Amino acid sequence: MKQHDSTPLTDYIEYPADEMLARSEQFYLDIKRRHSIRSFSDRPVDQAIIENCIKAAGTAPSGANHQPWHFTAIHSHQVKQQVREQAEQHERGFYSGRAGEEWLEALKPLGTDSNKPYLEHAPWLIAVFSQKKGGVNAEDKNTNYYVHESVGIATGFLINALHNAGLVTLTHTPKPMHFLSKICDRPEDERPYMLIIAGYPAADASVPEHAQTKKTLAQIASFL
Repeated sequence: MKQHDSTPLTDYIEYPADEMLARSEQFYLDIKRRHSIRSFSDRPVDQAIIENCIKAAGTAPSGANHQPWHFTAIHSHQVKQQVREQAEQHERGFYSGRAGEEWLEALKPLGTDSNKPYLEHAPWLIAVFSQKKGGVNAEDKNTNYYVHESVGIATGFLINALHNAGLVTLTHTPKPMHFLSKICDRPEDERPYMLIIAGYPAADASVPEHAQTKKTLAQIASFL
């Protein structure tokens, strides 16, 4: 590597091989319990929990360490109502044919439609935005690199952190999503990436059987 400023790695923890195996299996068993839920309770969630989860997402690797993301955590009932109204308006067009027959057929086993009450009922919505310009410092306006990949990784960190905290989540990507920029008052050089719904499950929460079918290791991985 070329000469660069650095500090020694001091916070790495090495585990014995048998403990590594046990930890990897335990993590798999725990993350298997994460499900996309569409029925949320309005039970409140402390903002400090959401803040910690967003801080965890902010540790994700990114192109040139520019961290090209912004998270808008929405708790206001009024703002959540606006999000729901706008999202359902677009979703009605999506489900009435704009999505195309093949896409709608693929969604049938999940039972989804244009009605999105969870956008109003859940205690928190987290709008994730990607940034075309930025840098390590907040005031930087440099070109960001590998933006889509970087924000995708950070979003995965966020979902995992919310699950680890004991909350359920749903990823929501209404098409188009530009209304989120206006509602969240984000600048023009940012783009809505995803909406994460987070909270406690409602008493009648369920998981579609279709969503519980996961590909086997042999189907998703190869070892050379």
